[in-house]
Amino acid sequence: MTKRPHTKIVHEGNFAAEVDIELTYTDGGWSPYLSLEDAQRLDEVRYALRQGDLKRANELARVFKLTPVTA
Repeated sequence: MTKRPHTKIVHEGNFAAEVDIELTYTDGGWSPYLSLEDAQRLDEVRYALRQGDLKRANELARVFKLTPVTA
C-alpha cells in the first residue's frame, strides 16, 4: 500500500477550489482510492462553495474566483 499526495479541483459556479488529498494505491482492482475524511472534505468544500460560504471553503482549501475571458 502506497500513499501519495494529490490535489483535486472542485468547481461550483464562479469559484474553484484546490483541495489537498491523499490517494492510496494498492495491488487491488479498486486502486487508487481516498479516505473517508478526504471524501468528506471534498463534499464540504463543494457544499460551502455552493452556499457562498467562502470563509469556510477557504479554511479547507485554496479558493479561486473564475472570471470569463473574452477574445
